[in-house]
Amino acid sequence: MCWSGEIPITALHVALRAIQVWVPAAGSPTAASGAGPPFLTHLLHIPAFAAECPKIKVGTCKNCIQSGPGCAWCKKLDFTKAGEPDSNRCDTVEQLQQRGCPENEIEFPVNEIKRTQDSAFSNKIQLTPQEVHLKLRIREPAEFHVKFRRATGYPIDIYYLMDLSYSMLDDLENVKKLGGELLRALENTTPSRRIGFGSFVDKTVLPFVNTHPEKLKNPCPNKDSNCQPPFAFKHILSLTDNAEKFESEVGKQFISGNLDAPEGGLDAMMQAAVCGDLIGWRNVTRLLVYATDDGFHFAGDGKLGGILTPNDGQCHLEDNMYKKSNEFDYPSVGQLVQKLAENNIQPIFAVTSKMVDVYKKLSEMIPKSAVGELNEDSSNIIELIQVAYNNLSSRIILDHSTLPDVLDVKYDSICNNSTGAKNEARGQCDNVKINDEVCFPVSGILCSLQGSSCLFHLTSFTIRPLGFTDTLTVLVDSICECDCRQQPDPTACSGNGEVICGICSCNLGYTGKNCECDTKGRTSKELEGSCRKDNSSVICSGLGDCMCGQCVCHTSDVPGKEIYGTFCDCDNMNCEFHNGSLCGGEERGRCDCGECKCTPKYEGSACQCKKSTDGCRNSRQNECSLRGSCHCNRCQCRGGYQPPYCEECPGCPSPCGRHISCVECKSFYSGPLKKNCSVACTNIQLADEPRAGSRQCKEKDSENCWISFYMAQDDGEEMYTITVDPKKGTRLAYTVAGVALIGLLLLLIWRLLTEIFDRREYRRFEKEKSKAKWNEVREHQDDCMQGGCWEDGGGGSTCCRGYCSWQCPEQGGLRPSQCLTLEQLMLPTSFTVTE
Repeated sequence: MCWSGEIPITALHVALRAIQVWVPAAGSPTAASGAGPPFLTHLLHIPAFAAECPKIKVGTCKNCIQSGPGCAWCKKLDFTKAGEPDSNRCDTVEQLQQRGCPENEIEFPVNEIKRTQDSAFSNKIQLTPQEVHLKLRIREPAEFHVKFRRATGYPIDIYYLMDLSYSMLDDLENVKKLGGELLRALENTTPSRRIGFGSFVDKTVLPFVNTHPEKLKNPCPNKDSNCQPPFAFKHILSLTDNAEKFESEVGKQFISGNLDAPEGGLDAMMQAAVCGDLIGWRNVTRLLVYATDDGFHFAGDGKLGGILTPNDGQCHLEDNMYKKSNEFDYPSVGQLVQKLAENNIQPIFAVTSKMVDVYKKLSEMIPKSAVGELNEDSSNIIELIQVAYNNLSSRIILDHSTLPDVLDVKYDSICNNSTGAKNEARGQCDNVKINDEVCFPVSGILCSLQGSSCLFHLTSFTIRPLGFTDTLTVLVDSICECDCRQQPDPTACSGNGEVICGICSCNLGYTGKNCECDTKGRTSKELEGSCRKDNSSVICSGLGDCMCGQCVCHTSDVPGKEIYGTFCDCDNMNCEFHNGSLCGGEERGRCDCGECKCTPKYEGSACQCKKSTDGCRNSRQNECSLRGSCHCNRCQCRGGYQPPYCEECPGCPSPCGRHISCVECKSFYSGPLKKNCSVACTNIQLADEPRAGSRQCKEKDSENCWISFYMAQDDGEEMYTITVDPKKGTRLAYTVAGVALIGLLLLLIWRLLTEIFDRREYRRFEKEKSKAKWNEVREHQDDCMQGGCWEDGGGGSTCCRGYCSWQCPEQGGLRPSQCLTLEQLMLPTSFTVTE
């Protein structure tokens, strides 16, 4: 159940950091009850030992209490010792007391909750308290309770908003008789009830209505019907308790018409919500009954009619008509929901069966709304309104206005002595009957400011039950300053300053923890410059205080840690660990300014290795082949050489070309170094036989002769042993001549092959030519054998039966002397037969 008792504040509560103060308003029931002290009473939510202080490096009391809700400040003058930073004054109350800070020297502000207006429940007051003033520490949660009780006979205003499109013709006749019946039906609920009336159709532009001049005068399909011109919204009757006036004004209304199925109902709802003065809304329960048999247009649909300007959510009624409907688009659902909430209006959607599902979806977006199924002729409208009103009024939803950016509000709900939802964005209780009391603990009001920012002025927000006019105004202020008013002590701070929250504030010309340093005309910037490692660093590395131009390092609150150095930039803790111990432990080494100083038996960055070179010696017992150093019994090679013994260098260039001059002078006593060979080539040694693993080289000497030799690297940098072939290679001229001779020989071979190929092609050509002549003779032979004749093309002999003759047998006898055989005809030589 909702807490109502009061617990007096004690010094123990202060010491345990759990105080939140609640001051009831003078004359309130709580103050009058006499329980607890006359002004201060303790409220719920006391996390006594749960508070912690993050121990952020802070230097003032103000910064301390802003760094965390569990932080307290010790303002005792000599609380910190020499070398200790002032940030040691900031800790939890318990820790400060354990370190010797007296309770009366601890600055620990707490949340304060004061009821500045708290009138009792009545038929006009359903919410208590009505005003609360909060003073909050940053990130310190607070909690107070809000109660609500449904009053008997609470006044009601009902505005009936009706769709007058042609499909609602039969409904209008029933609504004309609605006024008296509805007021009588609500008489048992409240003696103060009023009713008003408005109607809507749609925007008077295509494609919403027919814009033909005749249709604008009479939009009904039947020209004989008594039909009024279309309109967006018309306010017909302001809220009144006169039933006869309602029936009279509604009785004067006629049906209208439009083209498309959706109506302009959201336009009408928006105007009915924001034109409160014209509608006549009182500060009571406000119900907006929306009756239709079709859907609705919403934001964006106006573009179909060339209307691009968004709805501005303002009242535009002129002569009770919404005359700017063709200038502004339809409102969005979110925009309408906001305006309904701002004006505390609860809509009741009375729609036909085919539209119930559509308006239920719409109702889900409106926190306090209801949907009822309307008969085709609206005959059940009174019963529908009564049921919807009872459902709405029995559901209590506690919500708040727009919060300041620094606040967050959550609600618990205690309904009918049972705990409901907790830590929700809104409080809610259902089925609350008249005179039932419900409670909402408003918890977690959090001053969630970033960094050290605070509220610079008093801010506020409003809590209210949706659908009711009662409100609770919450004023919020932040606690960001310490109350460090102390009696002045002329001997404190060396007589050169005053104490503020335990810290000396020095007079001009003095500085230091106790104002003991005379600056002697030097500016603080000049003094601080000698306490900086460089221009970009902080004073004393942020780990000390600059005293008269010298760093006095802080005493660390970490056990065993020492801060030292000219600029307090060194300590004995920031080194590498080995096996979980700093520098491997005390027997291996110690940490000095970020580097491990190892004992003689150990080495390594964390003293992790015993000193030994056994794993670094090659077969010749040289450490790392004299090309590296041994660390932790492993070679660290130089110049690209590889472990384990720095003998191999895969990426190094070949040494053959670099040392050819030394090879020439050592082996043949010639070349550019022959005069100082012993001095220039001390790193080259000769051997009779090549060593295993030697590199084979072949380089040109100074006379362009090839020298073949073997090269083996010795231990050390650029040390080699060579074995040279005693004979120099052929000179370059012979090599060039040999290459030229081979080229000439290849050229001759190519010419010979070309000649052979050409001759073969020529013979093939002659053969093809002979074959063509034979084919021609064969054709003539076939003609002679068949008794035909042919001419040689020159008017000479003819051929008959295989022989040449001057004439065919039909023209004379054969003359053998004048004939040629077929073999003779086959000869390639051309000839002519004569007598």
